[in-house]
Amino acid sequence: MTKGASEVGGEHDGVGVGPWEGEWPPGDRWDPDLLKHGDRRNVVDAYRYWRQEAIVADLDTRRHDFHVAVENWGHDFNIGSVIRTANAMNAKAFHIIGKRRWNRRGAMVTDRYQHEHHHADAASFAGWARAQGLAIVGIDNLPGSVTLETSDLPRRCVLVFGQEGPGLSQPMRSECEVVLHIEQFGSTRSINAGAAAAIAMHAWVRRHVFGQVP
Repeated sequence: MTKGASEVGGEHDGVGVGPWEGEWPPGDRWDPDLLKHGDRRNVVDAYRYWRQEAIVADLDTRRHDFHVAVENWGHDFNIGSVIRTANAMNAKAFHIIGKRRWNRRGAMVTDRYQHEHHHADAASFAGWARAQGLAIVGIDNLPGSVTLETSDLPRRCVLVFGQEGPGLSQPMRSECEVVLHIEQFGSTRSINAGAAAAIAMHAWVRRHVFGQVP
């Protein structure tokens, strides 16, 4: 817990920490309003009382080399969950393809600490990704897809997810260099996009942070 912070419970009930106790710390990363009134945000303890811009700047020094992209044709509520996990795994950035407005509720404001990009369609997104030297990796259980568990994910890539139900659009499938699926062992045909995204991102982390080769 950050020095000087009041623990949850007791005098300060609820999520987060109460006002800073004692003399305020020096430096420009601190938010005077949060120091004065407390910090109830969904951030790890190391970032308590920090300004939002300071948190983003610190995350930028150690973001991972993968991006996350989601097709947004039907205002899918799962998009927020995908973006929240992208924050937890510290993706380089996230991309919204299709409709610019997306359902942010599930993101729990974690999108504020990330870099967001918008692309009108699959072709414009693919053009951007290739110009950046990023492999486009689709995640969907399609005929001809390869198992994620036995695949060696590229370090510099974009993990692309379709909307709930139809999955990756046909234009996006044609832009992917490979489409991977998550092996399943039960009766359901598929898992939701939020869960699939979490598994895929963690697979990248296992490979490129922990060196776990398939």
